[in-house]
Amino acid sequence: MADLSNIIVSSLDLARLNYLIDALPTDSQPELDNLRYELDRAVVVAPQDIPATVVTMNSTIRFIIEPTEKTFELTLSYPEDVQGKPGRISILAPVGSALLGLAVGQQMEWPIPGGKTIQVQVLDVSYQPERSGEYTK
Repeated sequence: MADLSNIIVSSLDLARLNYLIDALPTDSQPELDNLRYELDRAVVVAPQDIPATVVTMNSTIRFIIEPTEKTFELTLSYPEDVQGKPGRISILAPVGSALLGLAVGQQMEWPIPGGKTIQVQVLDVSYQPERSGEYTK
């Protein structure tokens, strides 16, 4: 789905996501497999060392749909923070897992209805907790 090079994840996000994985029922396996795959290929760094252009948990990301040039924005969230809130995507959604650790300029395929995909590019990480010094989010 996304570029298969290593991704960057903060040690704090890794700890919280491992806790989430351990807390979920085993029937959540497909979602957990996607997330585990992403975490397994991550380069883990201290939260204060995360580059400002990398998608972390609770980051707000602006995308461009290629070739239409339309843009949209989403916040990568924990499952409990998505409930009824527009503009959020769960880390457990396949697209959510694929977003973690991407950086500005990277592209990914985004599934759309009808079994098709569109190409989207990360234009901006307009909010990142680590960049703002917020390590409790």
